[in-house]
Amino acid sequence: MAMAGAAPPPLADCDAGFQAVLAADAHAPAQARALWLDRRTLLWPGAGNGPAHRYRLYHAPHGGIRAEPGRPVAGATGAIALHAASFPADAAVARRFAHAGEGAILSHALDDGRLRELLRQALVLVREDPAGRVLEATALQHAGALDDLYAGAVDAPGLGAHPSAAGTAFGVWAPTARAVSVCLYEDDRSPATRREPLRLDPATGLWTSVLPGDLRGRYYTYLVDAYVRGVGLVRNRVTDPYAASLGADSRRSYVADLDDPALAPPGWDAAPRPAPLRAQADMSIYELHVRDFSIGDASVPPAHRGKYLAFTDARSAGMAHLRELARAGLTDLHLLPVYDFASVPEAACATPQVPEAAADSPAQQAAVMAQAARDCFNWGYDPFHFNAPEGSYASDPFDGAARIRQFRAMVMALHALGLRVGMDVVYNHTYAAGQDEASVLDRIVPGYYHRLDAAGNIERSTCCENTATEHAMMARLMIDSAEWWVRHYRIDSFRFDLMGQQPRAAMEALQRRVDAAAGRRVQLIGEGWNFGEVADGARFVQASQLSLAGSGIGTFSDRARDALRGGGPGDRGRDKVARQGWLNGLAYAPNDAADPALGRADLLRAADLVRVGLAGTLRDYVLATADGTARPLHAIDYNGQPAGYAAAPGEVVNYVENHDNETLYDLNAYRLPAGTPAAERVRVQVLGMTTTALSQGVAYFHAGVDTLRSKSMDRNSFDSGDWFNRMDWTYRDNFFGTGLPPASGNGQDWPWIAPRLADASIKPAPADIAFARDALRDLLRIRASSSLFRLRSAEEVSARLVFPNSGPAQNPLAIAGHLDGRGHPGAGFGQVLYLINAAPQAQVLELPSERGKRYVLHPVHRAPGAADHRPREQARFDSARGRFTVPPRTALVYVLE
Repeated sequence: MAMAGAAPPPLADCDAGFQAVLAADAHAPAQARALWLDRRTLLWPGAGNGPAHRYRLYHAPHGGIRAEPGRPVAGATGAIALHAASFPADAAVARRFAHAGEGAILSHALDDGRLRELLRQALVLVREDPAGRVLEATALQHAGALDDLYAGAVDAPGLGAHPSAAGTAFGVWAPTARAVSVCLYEDDRSPATRREPLRLDPATGLWTSVLPGDLRGRYYTYLVDAYVRGVGLVRNRVTDPYAASLGADSRRSYVADLDDPALAPPGWDAAPRPAPLRAQADMSIYELHVRDFSIGDASVPPAHRGKYLAFTDARSAGMAHLRELARAGLTDLHLLPVYDFASVPEAACATPQVPEAAADSPAQQAAVMAQAARDCFNWGYDPFHFNAPEGSYASDPFDGAARIRQFRAMVMALHALGLRVGMDVVYNHTYAAGQDEASVLDRIVPGYYHRLDAAGNIERSTCCENTATEHAMMARLMIDSAEWWVRHYRIDSFRFDLMGQQPRAAMEALQRRVDAAAGRRVQLIGEGWNFGEVADGARFVQASQLSLAGSGIGTFSDRARDALRGGGPGDRGRDKVARQGWLNGLAYAPNDAADPALGRADLLRAADLVRVGLAGTLRDYVLATADGTARPLHAIDYNGQPAGYAAAPGEVVNYVENHDNETLYDLNAYRLPAGTPAAERVRVQVLGMTTTALSQGVAYFHAGVDTLRSKSMDRNSFDSGDWFNRMDWTYRDNFFGTGLPPASGNGQDWPWIAPRLADASIKPAPADIAFARDALRDLLRIRASSSLFRLRSAEEVSARLVFPNSGPAQNPLAIAGHLDGRGHPGAGFGQVLYLINAAPQAQVLELPSERGKRYVLHPVHRAPGAADHRPREQARFDSARGRFTVPPRTALVYVLE
């Protein structure tokens, strides 16, 4: 609050531009090569502690320090003498900064109060000669000092806006700021009506104030005065990182109490939720984009298409599709990002007019991409505000309350189907940083929330500005945000984008917090890829594939995925065609571009990796491999890594298709031999879904994999508009051959794509789509019918799953898996045998271990409405010989009842 008698701060800044430079600094060092390790100690990598030089820390409130080699420092208001020191004894500090390397370790003797003041100024670390002339100079990376000095901020309450009858509290963490005030607005568009200063708590770095009155429904921004290296002292007008909601295009934060009945859809408080899962391996997931779901669904009211509210239209074709999946056994619907993201203009997005053109024409993509920056579509992997629902999916983006109510209505409608709701979250990067208008975190605490390289520049290995969840308050933001979604929106599970960029410790802390908030287990899965500046544990123990064993957190497995699809996600040009996989012809049905050097040995390796996936990618599961040895899966090579890495089935996510890269149908357009009939292409698609459904671990299906979804061979449709991301719940079209995909990202492959799009024989008929649709439902019923497909521990998998047709004498075209259900709760059957034949010809397997058994086809195969007739009509089993005839491109499940 303003002091009595003090003039109120001017309102003009509340409505001015997003940034005002109060004092420019053109002389700051271009790099920040020194690091604060803690509040007392600094490290300058590569610098030495010779007797002929000294180190000093120069400071100036507004910048202007000039540290030119060979001359004394000018423009500083003072300097702190530094002394040689040793590395801090704290093991956590040593681990955190091990990547920085060796150099000069320095310390100071300032008290905490003086240090807090210095950290709000421009600082330049200088190595000088005895005469005080500059030898070299650098700015500093200050995260280590802030985390140590303000450690109490991690548990401090009060972040965000909290309205009540007693007043409305505002709080923002800005320990390096020189002043902070809050601007208030009556609505999303009117000028500011009030500006109030916030007070700094020196112990935590939080700026807070309680303003009279219950301000719910109002809008606000912060004005933060802080020094920014390379810019100077600035006044940033910025939204709240903890905003509960926003106005249109995220220009203003919205004051909300999420316990307010006015923000709940009718029936929210009493709405039932699906029962908790007993184990993570029970999850079967359908991954879906909110806009894709309904934008083309004529059965949805026009005002709801592409919006949260489409999920409340219970009689729509899309909801009927989800209802049937839920009835078949699907447990979770995972939504691509639904937090506030920056790439769609919420207030006035455009709708491209796409011309009717040839199947292989570039005209469609030209029209789409001409509007891509302004259209209504994006996947949303560009976070703006982590805690607020995305406004482009709300009926009125100007109304901060609407997006809260409508998001909850969506969740309630999906829960009513029996589907748990998962969120795809992206805490590993932000859309913008620095002084960009869309930068939130970096304009409040410059240089803190993002991971910096050795020169002090933001790392961008994730494609965008990498966040530093190893820093205490970035980890807190991630954990608080996940808890927020669980507590206020009843989110049941999360998928973490590029989770390997985050510390395992932070993810485990998040797991504890969300479980406590939910009063039940909240499932966590994510991309555990090992890459970038944190690869191989360079900065911390990662939440990556090889580092999460025993955590219970699941990672997507590329082992079976690549063996099934062939090649890898980065394949381009001829490799996209030539690198066939187990599903699409490796060595047994070569296409015109296939490498003639690939043969049986490659097929055997691929078949073994498919078995790795079926066994849950468990590190200690022992497999009889094609080379004649029996080895634990961690001893099998996968591109220089252990093929098996998980300690429990629930720690692995199995899939053959998700939103990234080509859909399976499109990839098979490259890799299946020319002339493969559409009906056979569908069978290959179903076999891909089969391996996912029958593998131990989490089963993950991309929305539309069951309707033969095509993106006209687009390899990365994140910004390719509605045209290339369409779905058809009438099951008439899969949109293959609807124009060349966008030149950006696909243009170099157009010579390979164009003839395939033009080949009408590749496009499926409605009957083909219906077959695939019904086949996934049957697979879900089979998976749900027995706990043997969802074993919970590595020990159970090792004891109950064997692969009879394995080892050097195997037939690599057909994979057999036997599950022993005797004495296992929920098994439903004494024994289960599944057989998967990838070949275009029938395969005969003689399995001595199965002789004399009285197998029958699984009840789902025997049902009158079964999608696939081949198991009933063409499969054969000779019990006396243990001989099985598996029809072409067919999967069979036999049981002992």
